[in-house]
Amino acid sequence: MTPAPPPVRRSNRSAGLLVWRRGADGPQFLLAHPGGPFWARRDAGAWTIPKGLIEAGEDELGAARREFSEEIGIDVDGAFTPLAPLKQKGGKTVLAWLVEASLDLGRFRSNTFELEWPPRSGRRIQAPECDRAEYFAPADAMSKILPGQLGFIEEAMALTAR
Repeated sequence: MTPAPPPVRRSNRSAGLLVWRRGADGPQFLLAHPGGPFWARRDAGAWTIPKGLIEAGEDELGAARREFSEEIGIDVDGAFTPLAPLKQKGGKTVLAWLVEASLDLGRFRSNTFELEWPPRSGRRIQAPECDRAEYFAPADAMSKILPGQLGFIEEAMALTAR
C-alpha cells in the first residue's frame, strides 16, 4: 500500500505593502477592498493592505511586491520601510513594508479567483481578489481597515509625520 502524500501546508505568514502619498492635508494610505460576494456589502473594517501568502523559500519583500502587483495591477518601486509584524486573530502573521508612491489608480486591475457561490450550490464563479483600491486620509483609513491591521496605519502615521 502506498502511503498518502503529506498534506499541503499553507503558509501562516503573509506579506504586503502599505503605499502612501503626500496629500494636501497630510499622508494618504492606499487600501484595497476584497472582491467577491462575501465582501460586496461590507465597508468599514473590511479594507486591507494588498497582501498575500509568502511562498516556501520566497523572499518576504519580494512576496509583498508580487502580491501588490497581482492584487492592484501596478508595480511599486521606492524605499521600503519594514513595519512591525502583526499577528491576526486566526494566527497568521502579516509582514508589511511602507513605501511612498502616488499611483494612478485608473490603471487598477486585480487578479481573480474561483469560488463556489452560493455556498454548497455546486456553482463556480470568478471574482476579483480586490474590487477597488483607494487612498484614504488617516482617520478614514483607520475606520476602513480590518481591525487586525490597524497597527500598520498607526505606525505609518508616526513614520510619515517626520
